[in-house]
Amino acid sequence: MQKHDQDYIRRKNKAAVFQMIRSSAPISRADIARTTKMSPTTISRIVQELKDQGFVKEMELQTASTPGRRAILLELDQTSVLTVGIELDRSKFKIGIVDFEGRMVFVGNVDRELVGTPDETLAQIGRELQAIIEQQKIDAKKIIGIGIGIPGLVDTKSGEVILSAQLGWSRINVVEKLKKITGYDVAIDNELKVKALAEHSYGAAKGSSRTALIGFGSGVGSALVINGEIYRGDTNSAGEIGHTIVDPNGVLCACGKIGCLQTYIAESSLISEANKVRPISSLDELFEERRQGQLWAATIIDRAIAFIGITIANVISMYNPSTVIVSGNLVEKYEEIRSIIERDELQQYVWEPLRDSYQLVLSNLGSNGVVIGASLLAQDTFLSIEI
Repeated sequence: MQKHDQDYIRRKNKAAVFQMIRSSAPISRADIARTTKMSPTTISRIVQELKDQGFVKEMELQTASTPGRRAILLELDQTSVLTVGIELDRSKFKIGIVDFEGRMVFVGNVDRELVGTPDETLAQIGRELQAIIEQQKIDAKKIIGIGIGIPGLVDTKSGEVILSAQLGWSRINVVEKLKKITGYDVAIDNELKVKALAEHSYGAAKGSSRTALIGFGSGVGSALVINGEIYRGDTNSAGEIGHTIVDPNGVLCACGKIGCLQTYIAESSLISEANKVRPISSLDELFEERRQGQLWAATIIDRAIAFIGITIANVISMYNPSTVIVSGNLVEKYEEIRSIIERDELQQYVWEPLRDSYQLVLSNLGSNGVVIGASLLAQDTFLSIEI
């Protein structure tokens, strides 16, 4: 057997042992050997390597069958490895430091400087990350990579943002640029796909066989999780429902087409509509006008709610999911939107034969979902390289 074949098998075996400890801890060496069919000698060698790297630690438990004897079990050292998760949006970005169990060590929001060029934004991310490491006294040696979730179409293999209408970016190799700035390995994906990954691992989609996640915020999008895997399509563009045409005589979308769905729901579109009546600078102001009984504000928001219902109904008809997770700033920040989803008042838009076929839930991870999912990207990239 050639050396590279032997190296591949060793890495594969090491990854299998690591993932078993991660998912089944506390677990004994004997149980790992029994399940993986590897020899006890191989398991001992791999476990020792993982211990030497600081990924795994031993714990002792009293055995019920043999009084006085303690069983040596294995578990992850949850703080031994940290990853950085980043959510990049139109006017801000969020940075989180996350441990191997998906728990936040630190998270913070940062306004983008003058909503600058891609290079300026990525340089700002690098500066902010360094400042967080220093201010929070984080051991930089524990950080093994960065994951970033971005709205739009992303080539996960090349690390290139093909097109992001929300950011105004086209053909930008974020992975290459951010790795050069920070020195860390970088992984990238669409923001809703990484959020769906996080919900499957830690949130509302955990244990679900077929889940659709829909996001309403600076844009509109969706992601489908089937048996724990993100459905991507041939070009990783599956789920880009925000750019489906709902009115060929509608308004111009940032993508260049007329009448896209997101022009009736996205935050900037709602603010733009409001400004035709009176100066409004934020969604907070628009929702406050509605609360004060302003009919024009209620008309804009109620139309957005109707299109949210139509979006959910269309996703249910297309994918027939068992669970629909609704997320995004519009949902997480405004009780008016959240309450109608919690009461499932949008069921009126769903095709009748499917009305009892799904459960409609809110995101468990809320505004941190993209950051947690992005950190999982970094973990997977690290494991595929190092282990």
